[in-house]
Amino acid sequence: MQQRQSDPPCRSSLAAFALVGRDCWRAGYRWVMKLLKVKTARFSRVVEKCSQPKVYTLWQKPSADRYLQAQLKNNRVMTILKSESGTDFGIAGFKEVKDARYLIFPRSLNRFASKQIVGIDWALVPE
Repeated sequence: MQQRQSDPPCRSSLAAFALVGRDCWRAGYRWVMKLLKVKTARFSRVVEKCSQPKVYTLWQKPSADRYLQAQLKNNRVMTILKSESGTDFGIAGFKEVKDARYLIFPRSLNRFASKQIVGIDWALVPE
């Protein structure tokens, strides 16, 4: 079945959006969408304010890693995750998930605690 020009997009085309609520009525073609409102900050701004981070690799359980625990206490850890579309984004703090990367900053990330970090530029992270 082909989609006519006046039909609303199919449900699978909306998969890229983070939707809180979605109502669709075929009659009248009314679409109501509520997008999540997340405050964002650019990675370059975080590096500017908190200095250059270092990549940290977990070699043991986080609870047994004294260095990581000290950095967590001082709010210097950022977790880098991949979105569904494949782009990297970060969150200030530690979130133990598979395929996550961790950055440790020399200064506190408190000012970015409630924001999602976008525009991850790996050129700003020394190897």
